[in-house]
Formats: sequence, C-alpha cells, structure tokens
Amino acid sequence: MFLSRMRTFRERLAEAGIDVALITDDDNVYYLSGYYDYLHMDFGRPTILAVPRDGDSLLITPTLDLNSARASARVDRIAAWNDGKGNEWREELPGMVRGASRIAIEPDQMPPTVRTYLGELVDSGKLASATAILAELRMIKSKEELQLARHAGQVANAMMAAGRTAIADGIPEYEVAIATSQAGTRKAAELLSAHYDDANMSPNTHFLQIMASGETIINTHHRASTRIMRRCEPVFLCFCGMTNFHRFKLGFDRTFWIGEVADKSQAAVYEVAVASQKAALEALRPGVTAESVHAAYAEVIAGAGYEYPFRCGRATGFSFLERPQLVTGDTTILRPGMVLVVDGSVSNETFRAQVGDSFIVTENGWEPVTDHPKALEDVIL
Repeated sequence: MFLSRMRTFRERLAEAGIDVALITDDDNVYYLSGYYDYLHMDFGRPTILAVPRDGDSLLITPTLDLNSARASARVDRIAAWNDGKGNEWREELPGMVRGASRIAIEPDQMPPTVRTYLGELVDSGKLASATAILAELRMIKSKEELQLARHAGQVANAMMAAGRTAIADGIPEYEVAIATSQAGTRKAAELLSAHYDDANMSPNTHFLQIMASGETIINTHHRASTRIMRRCEPVFLCFCGMTNFHRFKLGFDRTFWIGEVADKSQAAVYEVAVASQKAALEALRPGVTAESVHAAYAEVIAGAGYEYPFRCGRATGFSFLERPQLVTGDTTILRPGMVLVVDGSVSNETFRAQVGDSFIVTENGWEPVTDHPKALEDVIL
C-alpha cells in the first residue's frame, strides 16, 4: 500500500516538474511511508521525509525513534539525528536539495525552524507546493482505506452505544467519557486482532471526549467534565476526534435528552438539524459539487429562520480534515471512493443541536459508515 502511494506520488512530482519533495506533515509522512508515533515538533524534533522523483527516498528522524522507523517506515534510507550532535536534522538536507530546480514543500505544515533553514539553502523561487498534489492523491480512498473506514465506523458505533447507555440523571460527564473510551478500545482491539497484522498499532482511544450537557451544550467543543447531568437536560456527544482506528478518522455525533424534552423549543431546533442533514444527504452523490451539498443543508437552516451555518461537512481519512470540504466556494466534483462527514446543526443563544455521520460516496449515491438512531423519540433516553 505504501510503496504504491510513494510510486504514484513520484509520478505526480515528475508531471509537475518537481525534483524533490520535503514532507513534514505527520499524516502525509504516514500516508506515504507508513511511519507513525514518532516525536513531533511539540518536543522540538523535526521529522522530514524527502522524496526525489528519481532516486532514494530519505527519512530524517530523531535517533530516539530509530527502532520504530526501521520497523514501520517504507523508505529507501533512514538518517537518524541526535540532539546537539553535529548539525542534527540539518545534516542531510543540503544533499537532498543540491542541484534541484524545483523543490516542493507543504507551506502550511512545514515547521518554521525547518522552513527557515531551507531558506538558507535555496532561493524561494525554487519552491513549489506539494499540498495540492497530496490532497488530490488522498481524496479517493483505496480498497484498503475503505475497509479501514468501515472498521472505524464499527468503533464509532460501539462508542456511541456505550455513551448513550452511560448517560443518566445524577451521573457526571466524565463517566460517559470513560464508558465510550473503553467501548471504542475494546472494539478496536477486536478488529485489529481479527483483520490486521501490525502488532504495534494501538487500539486505545486517545482524544478527550467532546461532550456537553445542560446549559453548557452551546459550547461546541466542551470536554467531559465533573458536571452532573440531570433529568430533562440535553446531552451532546461527539466522536470526531476519538474515532481514530488504525489512524483512519471519521466524524460522528448525536444529541440526546435524559428522560424527556422539558423545553419544547429545543425539540423544534433539533428537528431542523435533522432535516438539514437529510437535505444534504439527498443532494450527496457523485458528479455534484461539494458546495451544492452545503447549499441544500444551508437552505433548510436559513429557511427555518436561523443564521447561515458553518460548513456542512468535510472529507476525512488519515487526517481529521481533508479535501474537499462541504462548504460554499468548494467546487470539487464528488467522486466514488471519497469519505465525507455530513452534519446537520442548528444553534441559538440557549441551545445547540447537532447530528453527524460519515459516508462513503458510491457509484450511485452513498454508503453510511456510522449508524445510530436520530429520530427525536429515539434520542430521548
């Protein structure tokens, strides 16, 4: 899988007249080489994947991660560097760019310290962007990636079911987060054991649970806290960060109520959110533009008297955000093999309702990857 991606990437570099690409985004390094779980720039240690259109690929990574790199990286050569020794990660870069007429980088992802040093080596006129090339490569998922998406959906469904069961009057939010994490980890471990041979891939969820209840529900990305949930309150669960199976990401969220909906205006808002997602899904199919799906969703929300909404959704894969986005201005034509999150969401000053699922675009429409009831009567616990 990784060798095929690297080969295709080299072909695209040649077509674009690029001699070498320097890849620094963690997800793109993994996409091309299979290398993951190394030290990141949070610790001040760059990892750089150099891919010439002709010649050996090179992975520059800290010595601390050398054993992991040898075990997982599908590259021709690895250059390990150590803190304070010689020229550290800079040692190999001059040789990789020497004589190159065009050098592709990821302008928005390259760490400033690496970008500054590269500026000392080459004239800025030689630099091009690899971002669009990689984004295009990653839009259409392979058979193996679609299997990952479906398995990630099973993990997400297990988390949602566990979260739903844990929500109750008198229970603190963090207990829901514990339940969802355990359920997701167990389902991921089951799938990894049954279908995959990478013994180093962790099944554990590793993202703070996004959830909110009661008056905090208007805080979109509120994390599970010590707040005690009470009867009649709304509860929002989001797994857009936690659904990360074998490094494949999805989006998935639901709004619930404990016992009953005491404030009937909340039910009305919720119904518009569900209707907006339904409209988006009626528009979702291959051959249409990404922005047309957003337009269908936005029309329902605006028609109900609410403010113009944020994007309807986004593509996912090995990153939380990929291309295209379902938003005004994105004219990308949807194609089979894309994996998209499609949301329905409405907010006012005191309440916020959201439902979201992930879908694979098929030849004739779409295939759901996540699945949980969303009718109003089904989300009253």
